[in-house]
Amino acid sequence: MYVTRNWHLDSMKVLTRSEITAVLTDLARKAKRSPNARMNRVVFRLAACVGLRVSEIAGLRLVDVCTTGSRPHVVVRAETAKRMRPRRVPLWWDAGTLADLTAWKETRRRDGAQARDPFLCCQKSGRYGAPLARHTLRRRFLTACKCLGRERLGTLTIHCGRHTFISHALAGGRTLAEVRAAAGHSSIVTTSLYLHVAVEDEGDLGELFA
Repeated sequence: MYVTRNWHLDSMKVLTRSEITAVLTDLARKAKRSPNARMNRVVFRLAACVGLRVSEIAGLRLVDVCTTGSRPHVVVRAETAKRMRPRRVPLWWDAGTLADLTAWKETRRRDGAQARDPFLCCQKSGRYGAPLARHTLRRRFLTACKCLGRERLGTLTIHCGRHTFISHALAGGRTLAEVRAAAGHSSIVTTSLYLHVAVEDEGDLGELFA
């Protein structure tokens, strides 16, 4: 993708630190009684705290989410990545995201899911285990963000989660090279365009998303 230096990211497409905290807190409260809210929290984590595109979330398998070892990560396979560029996205950058994805993976395993089964799947009786469509994931992301209010919701899409991840990773002290690799950008120029986006960040990535 060709990018000019005149391109600027609309700050409304990036969730601030306080907005991320509000969404995760609201979903944590709802998740205690709602399986759907628990899944929505995972969708939000994958978009806004891991930076996956909707196609990458839809194609994610259990085996792609590596939650053990000293460098836990998410594998984005070539067949789901943009322009067939596989990559690994670190999970050790953020303890809260790692904890949520680990818990979800264990739940899927307890329900009988195998390594190559979808990481996120339909929960309805009769269709349990089927992959989620992209439009369903988009809807779930917006449902996750409902606590931000109708006006703010109107400015958001699931791709805003990706913008959020990149902006906060840079603000949290990750290098351009690290974030470029995690985001899968073809050029470091693309990554650098996120450097000056206001995110209300005061700490490292772990403090921000945990």
